[in-house]
Amino acid sequence: MPTIGPFSIPEELSPEQTRLIRAHLHEVISSPAFAGSKRAQDFLQLIVEHAVAGRLDHLRERMIGAEMFGRPIDYDTANDAVVRVKATEVRKKLLQFYQEAPKPAPVRIELPTGSYVPRFCFEAPEAVAAPDPVAASADAKESEQDTDAKVQPGIARRLLLALAALAVAAAAGYFGYRLWRVQPPSKPSIRAIAVLPLENLSGDPSQEYFADGVTEELISDLGQVSALRVISRTSTMTYQHTQKTLPEIARELGADVIVEGSVLREGRKVRVTAQLIDAHTDEHLWAQNYVRDLTSVLALQGEVAQTIADEISIHVTPQEQARLGHLRNVNNEEAQDLYLLGRYSLNSGDPRQAIRYMQQAIDKDPNYAPAYAGLANGYGWLGVAGWMPYLDAFSRQKAAAMKAIELDDLLPEGHVELADAALNLNWDWGTCERELKHALQLNPSSISAHSTYGFYLLRVGRIQEGLEQLKQLLVLDPVSSRSFMNAAFAYYYARQYDEAFAQIQRANSFAPNPAETIFPLGVIYAEQGQYQQAIDELKKLGDTPHALGHAGNAYARMGQPAQARKMIENLEAHVQKEGVGRYEIALVYAALGEKDQAFAWLEKSLDAHDKGLTFLKVDPCLDPLRNDPRFQDLVRRVGFP
Repeated sequence: MPTIGPFSIPEELSPEQTRLIRAHLHEVISSPAFAGSKRAQDFLQLIVEHAVAGRLDHLRERMIGAEMFGRPIDYDTANDAVVRVKATEVRKKLLQFYQEAPKPAPVRIELPTGSYVPRFCFEAPEAVAAPDPVAASADAKESEQDTDAKVQPGIARRLLLALAALAVAAAAGYFGYRLWRVQPPSKPSIRAIAVLPLENLSGDPSQEYFADGVTEELISDLGQVSALRVISRTSTMTYQHTQKTLPEIARELGADVIVEGSVLREGRKVRVTAQLIDAHTDEHLWAQNYVRDLTSVLALQGEVAQTIADEISIHVTPQEQARLGHLRNVNNEEAQDLYLLGRYSLNSGDPRQAIRYMQQAIDKDPNYAPAYAGLANGYGWLGVAGWMPYLDAFSRQKAAAMKAIELDDLLPEGHVELADAALNLNWDWGTCERELKHALQLNPSSISAHSTYGFYLLRVGRIQEGLEQLKQLLVLDPVSSRSFMNAAFAYYYARQYDEAFAQIQRANSFAPNPAETIFPLGVIYAEQGQYQQAIDELKKLGDTPHALGHAGNAYARMGQPAQARKMIENLEAHVQKEGVGRYEIALVYAALGEKDQAFAWLEKSLDAHDKGLTFLKVDPCLDPLRNDPRFQDLVRRVGFP
């Protein structure tokens, strides 16, 4: 077997050795062991090139941190182990490369523990050839014949065969060992990851929003890796302060690995601790502490996401690597704080408070793109819920979304909000679908993009595609009432009312009787013919246009026209006051069988660009009108693709 010769330090390298090292380096970084890990490739190339050039002073931790990772030259290496973590990863990948190599290389690159100066080991000439087992057997036979002429030929043959068999067994054992070394046991495939809520270590409950914001940013950044399925925030947040074990959580979420950690905010410094755990074995795969200034802590999550992707050997495309490295540092700490408070309000179901926080963040930093995307989200929420005049809400949503994209085109949330506004405000179906597809390219795990795209497909009549898109939510967001509520709506528009009801029941099992499931439960009851139950549910929503319209529809269908007309009177007041309710009045007249009045109000909805008309093709409440020629003419004028 070949043996490894003495290693060479950079000062002793000959031109031929330098050539061999560089050729071998290219082979190493192009290998499967380093595939999909651009940072590890760059790290190894950096230290090898410095070494062969004799620039050993560049191979100190602080210098590598500044050159490769953009750290200040005086950064705190004790609390920021980014270089040490990457060096450990490179050592593992080098070991994997040489274990998988089919034959020895002319040079071997090693990175000794505790050092960043690589060592180069060159292959030595073969010292002694391994004996030929057949020749050895023949020699043994001749010797036996010389020393003992009485040995019978049959016995000699048997001895020869035994020796040959022994040699074959030894060779088989050797090559079996080599095959085991070349093909080590494969690791379980990792395709799904869940980030549990990072623990707030400040001791101040009022800082919970900050830890949640850092968690959400890490989830968003990991979501940009298309080869990885990232469980949504709404599902992982249900495990905050849970007593369940990690394997239990992983099983419920369908995750292969779990990220958990903590956030500690002290003055202008933030310490983030993250660790990666194999969900099946509870084995810790990786852990790291980071200390950053307050304004760079959210940008840090892109670095953490890249490190995690490298650690679990997930392929990250060059475009995804560029997006993860895209810095989103803020210029104003107050703006970041206000933005995180706004996100916290949105996640808590308070879009009005969120709008106030987002606007204040923009006032502090007019170039803060995520705050514009959050502002757009808040206005879109008010418009869809009917809590603000459609024209006003969706116009504001569109303006904020366009500003977010202008400032940062790589922000998927901006594209989702623009898609939503383009559809609800302008009925611009083409822009809506284009922006949503782009958002899903930027973040394939975005539940807002999947949800919005699913409802787009439903509205244009592509029911099966819409159902499939919304089923993705149940994979990405498996223990959230909202994902099952959206699935319930999908089955409702598909006229599968029993399945829609089952989905609502599952939604309520995660959060008993949440307010957001009242409306879908009411309209599903109505289509099942349970009109009184429908009205009882819708009454819980009070004097809101959506509830009034569907309650009026249910009253008409259960044979109480007087009550239905009372709902129309209330809706007309909303139209006068807020400009919302025209479409809902048409729904009541459709159920009363007064088609002329129903079409008259649908025409008024068309003139007002009422977003309700975007559901014209699928709304069950309009089924009594579908055979009328005026209905198809209306569908044409709304401009469905």
